[in-house]
Amino acid sequence: MSTIDELRATAHPVRLRLLSLLTGVAMSAAEAGRELGLSQAAASYHLRVLERVGLVRVVEVVRLRGGEAKRYRHESSSTPFVDQLAARTDRSSPDHGTYVDVLADELRRRAADGVQGPGTSVDAELWVDPETWRRVVHHVGQAAAVLHAAARPPRTPGTQPVSMTAALFRMRRR
Repeated sequence: MSTIDELRATAHPVRLRLLSLLTGVAMSAAEAGRELGLSQAAASYHLRVLERVGLVRVVEVVRLRGGEAKRYRHESSSTPFVDQLAARTDRSSPDHGTYVDVLADELRRRAADGVQGPGTSVDAELWVDPETWRRVVHHVGQAAAVLHAAARPPRTPGTQPVSMTAALFRMRRR
């Protein structure tokens, strides 16, 4: 699939929430729908869109009441974090603009649900040397990988919901 297909697939708030949810545990459409307050049909539709572009995969098929239920898992939970999508993306594409809009809306939703406690928020537009930039991108990628690897099913005792949003990119010289 192309980068445009991946952008289109993730340019929907429900699909971003599904990707986050499926990082910690494999779930069926019915299970994911219950967790996110969606119908099974809506969750199933969005999961098929994500599967078609390779962002989730079926990791288990279980028999339930004479039928089958597919359990999906977010691909990032089984592979090291690499910012390939941002590196390949044509930022002038209308699809990229839609993706950024949906990401901003998702950040607003998460911020509204935020509670007091350890956290950080950073906004910076700086000039740095290439080696510093490479190290920062690497460390943020490692931090994301640590969170993805530690993700557990929703409401697991001893866990808390957290959010990490990072957008690192080089800018044009002006």
